[in-house]
Amino acid sequence: MGNTNETSSNSLVDGGAAGGLPNDGTGVVKLDPWLEPFKEPLRERYSKVQQWISTINETEGGLEKFSRGTEKFGFNVDKDNNITYREWAPNATQAFLIGDFNEWNRESHPMKKDPFGVFEVVIPAKNGKPAIEHKSKIKLSMITPSGERIERIPAWIKYVTQDLEVSPVYDARFWNPPPSERYVFKHPRPTKPESARVYEAHVGISSPELGVASYKQFTKSMLPRIKHLGYNVIQLMAIMEHAYYASFGYQINSFFAASSRYGTPDDLKELIDTAHGMGIVVLLDVVHSHASKNVLDGLNEFDGSDSCYFHGGQKGTHELWDSRLFNYGSHEVLRFLLSNLRFWMDEYHFDGFRFDGVTSMLYTHHGIGTGFSGGYHEYFGPGVDDEAVVYLMLANEMLHELYPEVITIAEDVSGMPALCLSLSLGGIGFDYRLAMAIPDMWIKILKEKKDDEWDMSNITFTLTNRRHGEKTIAYCESHDQALVGDKSLMMHLCDAEMYTNMSTLTEFTPIIERGMALHKMIRLLTHALGGEGYLNFEGNEFGHPEWLDFPRAGNENSFWYARRQFNLPDDHLLRYKFLNEFDAGMNRTEAKYGWLHSPQAYISLKNESDKVISFERAGLIWVFNFNPTQSFTDYRIGVEVAGTYRAVLNTDSKDYGGFERIDSGTRFFTTDLPWNGRKNFTQVYIPTRTALVLALESTL
Repeated sequence: MGNTNETSSNSLVDGGAAGGLPNDGTGVVKLDPWLEPFKEPLRERYSKVQQWISTINETEGGLEKFSRGTEKFGFNVDKDNNITYREWAPNATQAFLIGDFNEWNRESHPMKKDPFGVFEVVIPAKNGKPAIEHKSKIKLSMITPSGERIERIPAWIKYVTQDLEVSPVYDARFWNPPPSERYVFKHPRPTKPESARVYEAHVGISSPELGVASYKQFTKSMLPRIKHLGYNVIQLMAIMEHAYYASFGYQINSFFAASSRYGTPDDLKELIDTAHGMGIVVLLDVVHSHASKNVLDGLNEFDGSDSCYFHGGQKGTHELWDSRLFNYGSHEVLRFLLSNLRFWMDEYHFDGFRFDGVTSMLYTHHGIGTGFSGGYHEYFGPGVDDEAVVYLMLANEMLHELYPEVITIAEDVSGMPALCLSLSLGGIGFDYRLAMAIPDMWIKILKEKKDDEWDMSNITFTLTNRRHGEKTIAYCESHDQALVGDKSLMMHLCDAEMYTNMSTLTEFTPIIERGMALHKMIRLLTHALGGEGYLNFEGNEFGHPEWLDFPRAGNENSFWYARRQFNLPDDHLLRYKFLNEFDAGMNRTEAKYGWLHSPQAYISLKNESDKVISFERAGLIWVFNFNPTQSFTDYRIGVEVAGTYRAVLNTDSKDYGGFERIDSGTRFFTTDLPWNGRKNFTQVYIPTRTALVLALESTL
């Protein structure tokens, strides 16, 4: 899958058919000859995408028009304030719009059904104003073939609210603020960053206070913090409306509604616009892999049938997640999902998406009970859900065609080949995949290995083992590792003393000293070697001491663990501030030297007995001493480019809670003799549990 000395150049990747590669979906074979036996399934899926594009061109006027579903479905207000409401509910025999506006009269506003199962009603303006008031409650009432009356929240609704004191069931509300009250975007979208430094965040937990934080709080308190830390991408979780807060935003009931827990749609727009003004792009954690089973306020059994938006029967149910699975082979479901992506881009000015649960989408077994060995036969054949693969190819093609600066990230644990290659090559079209093996490796090491048993070769192999030409986002820990039942890296490292010895007024104990040193080194090594992007889950940058657990029956609905304690790094008497500043220093150094968008590192040294790793990337020299007891003087390392080097990042700096055992002004000179496969060498003092990053003096 990878090799520590290859580059990750994309020169072959961009050419497609224009570069002399076949245009039948098998171009990827030129990049990866191991795919040769799978040319036929590659051709088949590419052909299916082309068939869909052809069908959509003929019936809908192209993907661009097809994905503007919000202009046809749901509620639309014309220039004269007449409201047209349309809904696809093929199983229903009759439909009526009910709500505050007609005193919930179930007969006064019948809807007409067309041959495709779409119901429509026009509500004329009243005295020149919309007949349905802004924020007033509405519902769809339908009659099924058996004569049963059912009531549902409109599928394309843009605002829903929950009053838990009355009922856990959401209310649909007509969102149509007067022009004077609508948020007007002030800032253009920033350009796509060459290096993606991603801050994964959840609005509701983004405060030390007990409760649900708001969009406005996030804008005021979190955006400046993220900017200071040097992140240029925010990945926002749990924005699409979900009925159950503790689902972490992964059981969606209203796909077009921004969660009202945190405020209004306009508050979210202000958040994104403010981030844009800081040069930060914002991605939505989009959940198209499954949907909430809720009937009363979700899509389940929407028109009274088992299979409106979903597959019927067992095929339409995810047993592990207890949720419903979309029928990606349905014309109207494709319209719904593709339009959903367009809506978040156009209405809220999101800059792209992290697609959740991609492994579950790619395979009919959903990855349940399957350990992927890396054998290519696992990525083709009957276990692959072709319809879902084709949907993802269509979605990526549409997004990249309409928004050249868009970023799409796949959460896939299987390592499917060509996931992050363009459609023209036969790829699925994502920009990045998440390196899900890396956090597993770190936690396994911390749980199972003593410090002197760490395997330098295995660590560097796992960090660099990625598909050539396909971009990866590396991380040590994401929200998955923060959940209750697991521990953050800092808790694994310092559990015994996190609550007693993180004050600068207490003794710097061996446990805290080790924990802080390794926390910095693990993050820096992952940042430097792990991919073409880097991700951090909020709070982990400063070693957040506790896991994440949302209010639920099992914890007496407590908010104690459903918050991030940003008061800790802000307290100058606590050592968390040092880890926080190291994170900022690491990102600032990357911003200057750009290692994330540089070719793969050349690793010249993996010394198992010394526990030292050395490599070069982006013109920088990196030296890591993981030895728990030994410091090394005049330690010889290979250097390709001769010159005088100085440290640009030192985990042992006093600013980062270290001992400053290396003078910041120290110069490192190269000697013209080959060493470890490099043309020159230099000699460094590298203390125990310290990492150094050296740059040519001329670049400072």
